[in-house]
Amino acid sequence: KITYHGIRADSIVKGMLQHSRSGSGQKESTDINNLLDECMRLSFHGMRAKDNSFNAKTETSFDSSLAPVNIVSQDIGRVFLNLFTNAFYSVMQKKKDISSGSAAANYSPEVTASTKKEGNKVIITVSDNGNGIPQKVVDKIFQPFFTTKPTGEGTGLGLSISYDIITKGHGGELKVETKEGEFARFTIILPV
Repeated sequence: KITYHGIRADSIVKGMLQHSRSGSGQKESTDINNLLDECMRLSFHGMRAKDNSFNAKTETSFDSSLAPVNIVSQDIGRVFLNLFTNAFYSVMQKKKDISSGSAAANYSPEVTASTKKEGNKVIITVSDNGNGIPQKVVDKIFQPFFTTKPTGEGTGLGLSISYDIITKGHGGELKVETKEGEFARFTIILPV
């Protein structure tokens, strides 16, 4: 138990240190569509590397009229990676939970990403048809150290850091819509 919690503490501290020195903070003109696509692929292959039986359908819908946006791409990339990792984790868990019976035959894990320009804002969504987030904890998901994952699988820092990067670092918004057992959809709204 000591070793186990030591490893957990170590990963939490590493996460905090990484957060405190996250990049140069230099905003640069970035193609959001490319960044989102790249992060989706990276995250997908990261999951495959951990579990080669893992598979999910990925779908993208990018606004081709979207001009490059001034962001700290390293930070926004971390947010995207975190959202995709959570989404792939959720669909993988759901697949495991219903691994037998007719529900399993009907369930097809799917993660989607989209971008849309609306006025002077960019709307980015990452959705999955996984387990969703229990209603009673939705209000807590952006708090540091809060996690729904089993001990040792999540530090509870991902969404909290993501929330800070979007709201404090970029003056944007990060929202969630979810239905337990059905889906989770995270929406990022960035001013352009």
